[in-house]
Amino acid sequence: MEIALDAAIPTYSGGLGVLAGDTVRSCADLGIRMTAVSLLHRRGFFRQRLGDDGTQTEDPDPWHPEKRLEPVEPLAAIEIGGHRVEIRAWRYTVHGADGGQVPVYLLDTDLESNRPEDRRLTDDLYLGGERHRLLQEAVLGMGGVALLEAIDALPMDRFHLNEGHAALVSLALIGRMLESPTAASFAEALERTRNLCVFTTHTPVPAGHDRFSLELAGSVLGDRTMFLLEQVGVKNELNMTELALLTSRFVNGVAVRHGEVSRGMFPHYPIRSITNGVHAATWISPSMHELFDRHVPGWPPDPFTLRYASQIPTEEIGRAHRRSKQALLDHVRETTGRVLDPDALTLGFARRATGYKRTDLIFRDIERLVRLANRHGPLQLLFAGKAHPRDDEGREAIRRVFAAARALEGRIEVIYLPNYGMALCKLLVSGSDVWLNNPIPPLEASGTSGMKAALNGVPSLSTLDGWWIEGCIEGVTGWEIEDGSLEPGQAPEARDSHHARQLYRKLDLAVAPLYYGDPEAMLEIRRQAISLNGSFFNTHRMVLQYLHEAYLSG
Repeated sequence: MEIALDAAIPTYSGGLGVLAGDTVRSCADLGIRMTAVSLLHRRGFFRQRLGDDGTQTEDPDPWHPEKRLEPVEPLAAIEIGGHRVEIRAWRYTVHGADGGQVPVYLLDTDLESNRPEDRRLTDDLYLGGERHRLLQEAVLGMGGVALLEAIDALPMDRFHLNEGHAALVSLALIGRMLESPTAASFAEALERTRNLCVFTTHTPVPAGHDRFSLELAGSVLGDRTMFLLEQVGVKNELNMTELALLTSRFVNGVAVRHGEVSRGMFPHYPIRSITNGVHAATWISPSMHELFDRHVPGWPPDPFTLRYASQIPTEEIGRAHRRSKQALLDHVRETTGRVLDPDALTLGFARRATGYKRTDLIFRDIERLVRLANRHGPLQLLFAGKAHPRDDEGREAIRRVFAAARALEGRIEVIYLPNYGMALCKLLVSGSDVWLNNPIPPLEASGTSGMKAALNGVPSLSTLDGWWIEGCIEGVTGWEIEDGSLEPGQAPEARDSHHARQLYRKLDLAVAPLYYGDPEAMLEIRRQAISLNGSFFNTHRMVLQYLHEAYLSG
């Protein structure tokens, strides 16, 4: 549904899109034959403006595909909403380190031949009501297959459905097989489709899975598609995740823990796990890039060799990180006018602003935070992240950060940077001293910002959830915000207070004393974060797992 190709192409909202972009970049590096399909999103997600009190307002983020992409002929067409909708594609080519290429086709319905309401279908990402969302997912899934057929890109060896948004691909494939000159029976068409489809689920909570009433589905998809849904086994509602589960031969979650959670949510399906990664060359800062070039030549096409970062002198890692930090602080000065201290312990927190991420957890006891800073040394906190326009809880979390910043004025520097995207992310994950992450377990499917930080020698301080269960070696690659005596099912207020206390405790007893009192030990943790986590939690490893476990098997 979204893909992050370039900082200047706003066809993504957050981690799901960034992961998609990193995946195709690694496929290009590895020479894997892949074609990617997404939507064009002419108006982007949105541009974020923050008022003095942290109130978020949203503006369209338009861009001009004709200036950056190559138009593709011919057109494709599908029947949705009771009429024909034509679709064209724009091609963006991802170039790999060793000459590999992956074409990305962005689908666009803004054609004069379409009705005015249909021309807007591919304008906005994740905005609009249920009907609009289902129409978009029909363009993505059914229209994506039609487009691939129109440009003679079929057959494909596998179709990888990245989240339930793309589940209608399977119905399009079944319908195509039933209409072929050598028409298969429905049972044969379903079995062949299952053999073709791989499905990755990214959502560990039931509310996060797209569901549509059968009445709405019928009005959008039409009688023929509804017949196929019934034959597949869809009965009471169109749940896009369950449709993908019913029609895929390989299903996986995006971390070991997320695989366990997903099997609990969908106990009748064999769900495996392939832990996410990030594209190393995209997210490493210029100064770290130069450092790795000197000591680990050839690392960009083979990020596994970053395990040899354990042999890089720590003083050189320190100098490279200091340059990354200065680049971040320069950006803060240019965008906010605030001048920060390059020697102060700087925590970074940047991700989608929504309830379970607990953006403002660190401010539950601001006087304790002040005492901690007075005891060890100055503390600076940098935040970024957009809240979905309809996520009132996320919007309120941003306001609470602004309120805390006012309360801490003159004692602790707190800054919320607007318009979090690829460029700002790279500055934050490389320039922070420690990466803070405190989701409510087990609601973080994976999380990848901490992986990006690790590549830059920035250790994480995080609750044990998602990828951090696998990546945390206490005091070696970072630190755990401990559950400790927390009992399962404890009330949210007690749970959050407990995690806040553990966060302060770890800052007070481990992180701040190390940063201010033992800089050489802190540099060793930076080195181990690169060597142990950066060399493993990358999309090269992830893609090779998909290749051998999902694409080539069976």
